[in-house]
Amino acid sequence: MSQSIYEAARAQASVGMEIAAIAEHAPERIAIFSELGNLSFSELNGQVNKLSHLLRNRGFKEGDALALCCSNRPEFVVAALTAHRLGGRLTPVNWHLSADEITYIVKNCEAKAFIADTRIADKVTDAISDNNLLSVSLSVGGTIDGYESWDQALSGQPETNIENPVRGTMMLYTSGTSGRPKGVLRKQPDPEMAAGLQDLFTMVFQYQPDAGTDRSLVTGPLYHAGPFNLCMMTPLVSGISIVIMDKWEAEPSLNLIEQHRITHSFFVPAMFVRLLQLKESVRQQYDVSSLRFVIHGAAPCSIETKQAMMDWFGPIIWEMFAGTEGPGTIVSPQEWLDKPGTVGKAAPGQIRILDDQGQDLPAGEAGRIFLKNPEESRFEYYQDEQKTRDAQYNGYFTAGDIGYLDDDGYLFLTGRSAEIIISGGVNIYPQEIDDVIALHPAVADVACVGVPSKEWGEAVKAVVQLKSEVSSTEQLSTELIDFASVRLARQKLPKSIDFIETLPRSEAGKVLRRKIRETYWADIEKKI
Repeated sequence: MSQSIYEAARAQASVGMEIAAIAEHAPERIAIFSELGNLSFSELNGQVNKLSHLLRNRGFKEGDALALCCSNRPEFVVAALTAHRLGGRLTPVNWHLSADEITYIVKNCEAKAFIADTRIADKVTDAISDNNLLSVSLSVGGTIDGYESWDQALSGQPETNIENPVRGTMMLYTSGTSGRPKGVLRKQPDPEMAAGLQDLFTMVFQYQPDAGTDRSLVTGPLYHAGPFNLCMMTPLVSGISIVIMDKWEAEPSLNLIEQHRITHSFFVPAMFVRLLQLKESVRQQYDVSSLRFVIHGAAPCSIETKQAMMDWFGPIIWEMFAGTEGPGTIVSPQEWLDKPGTVGKAAPGQIRILDDQGQDLPAGEAGRIFLKNPEESRFEYYQDEQKTRDAQYNGYFTAGDIGYLDDDGYLFLTGRSAEIIISGGVNIYPQEIDDVIALHPAVADVACVGVPSKEWGEAVKAVVQLKSEVSSTEQLSTELIDFASVRLARQKLPKSIDFIETLPRSEAGKVLRRKIRETYWADIEKKI
């Protein structure tokens, strides 16, 4: 009996050649739908092979890093799948970052190949200057000074499958309180376990790969772990077609769900809020009944918002609580409906709730959440042993989230470290913003905090103590934000500025950020 498409794909999972197997069994099935054109699995595999041959010819080998700073477009997928079969260490770079931040990541990850989007041509010039490690620098979507054109570089390369493929790895960057992003390098599971993991995802996500009708909508930027893994990579390697949105917008996403009969997607709570802000008459224009599995994460979601989405989409909405550093929990729709607000139940010993002295807290009592950091997938901050040690505790790690376990072992979030702002699903570390605003000649002291935002969950607010000779004005507020915009990515910029006579600090000189933050959250029933 011949193999099914899914069986053929999983048989090649250990060496990262799932797409090649799908291309052989279903060459005409569309792999990618996008505004820039569609690619069948056969065409996608051919493009991946072209880039693979090019990189190998330029000396790219197993373990080398491929940095990718690209918007949501087919070339992003091609590059990611190339690293997947070359044994490469893929580092997607947030293209909304500043030029300095992009340059730092490309050099810190020790990239041997860098692929950049012409839409950010002005921010990627420095990344390749004085960079002797790079052997390939490609531009997609046009030309960039100092880069080879993607189309020209791939022209003439063979579309044949490469020999001796090796399953690749991935290293995402997360911002640090010191202001520099940190590469999170996790141990990869044994390649021979890849097929089993694929079976697990297929079961949980309820894929029907052999039917040929499942489609996944790529909602968020692919440099984020959620859209990358849940909307793109996991579906594709199982034979599921993906539909790429360049930029997510509420009503257009509904249109795509109806048009393509989307079955799977990932959202962040800010997207739910925007969808619910649409007029009822607009929402009723679109048929979303094809949706079978929706998952959300990246930021806290209010009970009211999620319940409203359940009422609309049906009981198909799952939630994942996890971080770049490691696994967390997942909660099914039925579990959530039984225990509204929970983010899931972990296996025994997977989660510990600790007080400030490192002691375990009883059920119902909130403390810092520590997640099991198993040896087989343990992470390290790339080239930073001290930060790696600081984040781990007796085989567990924390991202600073605060919560409690109920008597049944279900986890509930009640807050998180005041140092972290999560705005629209993006982690923002305020010290980095403080350091920039403090450079302005009018500023004596500054602390940034997250304040309530119905749309984003939290918005960045800068609380500024001015020098004695300076007066606060609306014009100065605008000037400070403009000043910061030169050095910071847009999502990190303060949405508003408040002036204060004296910024509260401890006797040790530490800014009392939690005290500042509580001023803005005092009237909010549930802190996030």
